Amino acid sequence: MQDELENDTAGRSDDSGLTQAAPPIPADQDTEKQWVPVSDRKIRVGIIGYGVCGFGADFSFQDHPNVTVTAVADLVPEQCAALAKACRCQKMYATGEELIRDEAIEAVFIATDAPSHARLAIAALQAGKHVASAVPAVFGSLEDADALFAAARNSAGKYMMFETSYFHVNLYAMREMYRRGDLGKLIYAEGEYMHYLGTPLAAYGGWRAGLPPQWYPTHTNAYYMGVTGGSFTEVSCMGRPSPIPHLQAKNRYDNPFGTEIALFRTSEGSMARTAISWDIPGTGDETGRIWTEKGTFDRVFKGIDGKEAPLIKRPPLPPGVEPGGHNGSHGYLTNEFVEAILLDRMPLVDIAQALNLTVAGIVAHQSAMQNGELLKIPQYVL
Repeated sequence: MQDELENDTAGRSDDSGLTQAAPPIPADQDTEKQWVPVSDRKIRVGIIGYGVCGFGADFSFQDHPNVTVTAVADLVPEQCAALAKACRCQKMYATGEELIRDEAIEAVFIATDAPSHARLAIAALQAGKHVASAVPAVFGSLEDADALFAAARNSAGKYMMFETSYFHVNLYAMREMYRRGDLGKLIYAEGEYMHYLGTPLAAYGGWRAGLPPQWYPTHTNAYYMGVTGGSFTEVSCMGRPSPIPHLQAKNRYDNPFGTEIALFRTSEGSMARTAISWDIPGTGDETGRIWTEKGTFDRVFKGIDGKEAPLIKRPPLPPGVEPGGHNGSHGYLTNEFVEAILLDRMPLVDIAQALNLTVAGIVAHQSAMQNGELLKIPQYVL
């Protein structure tokens, strides 16, 4: 049932999906400190979606000391059984909707195909459950974005989108430096997600075939929003018609573009550029960089008079929870979600952040379809 677009790798990948080492940057897990639990309570979690790459089990919910995986669901019986085995769980449901109706479950992780994220999240929030969702929060629909925002605001449950870039080692360091005041204001940011898809990857219902690049924007947009907590307010985007058959306009989305490049205005009056491409062969990447009043962070920080960044390490994780895939972000996202529930606080990528990350891309694709017309972007504020 689950279908994630990106390869489960960290750093850089070539067309075969093999990972290449990225240059070292000044952030890593702090192994000198020990994880300190905030509670001894166990949250009863249901996981929806396993998919072709085992994504539903790949975030260590089953290994977190504050979690019990109570039930799992997948539309494909064999996949559901595999998910249950991976999560050491006995209870299985044939659909996500059935799992959501289980009153014993407090929180759900939605790791399904992108078009189903909003529908399942709304149902879970309306049932009073906490929701963690794979990206994007919604799939190409501004109406779904408004509906999800309303559901989250009216629910007793918390919502968090699992945007992996937020815990990339470089972005984590950028965010910590920004919070400390070491960067000043951001002048310009860039984000890139280059993932060559000469043929569409396997997907439930074929949703990836013809996918507008800017409908999958959260990895790139995070290199501004995940640093500052701000948003994009307007956009002009250009697209390049693709020579690849499944990326031509005859697809289900009437999308002719395999590459879309967007220029955004930010909420603090600066600029950001994002590039998302499915049709550029060669070495792929999922990264970004920032230019600030006090220096530039491009894999490493270089400041005024050659000043370098202080050593910034990500915090320790619970025993048994590994950093995992996507630049070692998976375990951190799960721990952030769990601690937000236990401490009754907002998660890092809350509903407003999730929708600002996602909707900016939806509007960017609209701009590309209108030959780069400058368009206003709806804002979500809690």
